[in-house]
Amino acid sequence: MIRAIDHMVILVDDLDSAITSYTTLGFTVAPGGTHADGATHNALVVFDDDTYLELIAFVRPAPAHQWWHHRAAGEGLIDYALLPGAIDDDIAAARARGLVISAAQPGGRLRPDGQRVAWQTSRPAVVGLPFLCGDLTDRALRVPRGDLRRHANGVVGIAGVEVLVEDVWAAAEQYQALLGGAAGPTFPLGTATITLVAPLPGVGAGDPLRMQLERRGAGPYGLTLRGARPGSLDPALTHGVPIDIVP
Repeated sequence: MIRAIDHMVILVDDLDSAITSYTTLGFTVAPGGTHADGATHNALVVFDDDTYLELIAFVRPAPAHQWWHHRAAGEGLIDYALLPGAIDDDIAAARARGLVISAAQPGGRLRPDGQRVAWQTSRPAVVGLPFLCGDLTDRALRVPRGDLRRHANGVVGIAGVEVLVEDVWAAAEQYQALLGGAAGPTFPLGTATITLVAPLPGVGAGDPLRMQLERRGAGPYGLTLRGARPGSLDPALTHGVPIDIVP
């Protein structure tokens, strides 16, 4: 059974710049490493609820990479992962509900301290759905524990993600096939909620949601974090991600 949000993927142009920005916002940013394909490197903002934000940047041109095309739309929130209970079982269950989803594929990265991290991912064929990410090595190697989870701004976890779609109810059926349960505009998952949003019918080309959908396509759009100091973060420092903090 799929248990929770695992992490959010934030594409940035320059990783060092993004680390500086998120540190300025009061986050503790942990070094991640270079991925096994050598195309990307990352840094992590890890929370007490065992979720994290992945700041990721390309280190070389990689036109075949699944996220390369997002560069044309600029920096921002481009994808997110869910944590499976047992990835092969969760793939089988989703397929039984009619979802086309890949078999588990190996992935990994080399940490700056020389430790190798390994995981498996599975991606639905439907564009905009989250992928599954399950650990092969100890989870603490990928999602660090300890003081790296303490943030000066008081954030302790992910409360929810808004997912921008063309049609809420059509997307809800796809999410139901992935997650099970009842189809609707919201899907509780662990301690967080996935909320599907769409532009209102008949809105003009200048509508912000319509513009985002045309620019980036269906997928995660906004993020709500849980913390002691509610408010909205400066999008210039989040590198284009709408982030709100709620108690």
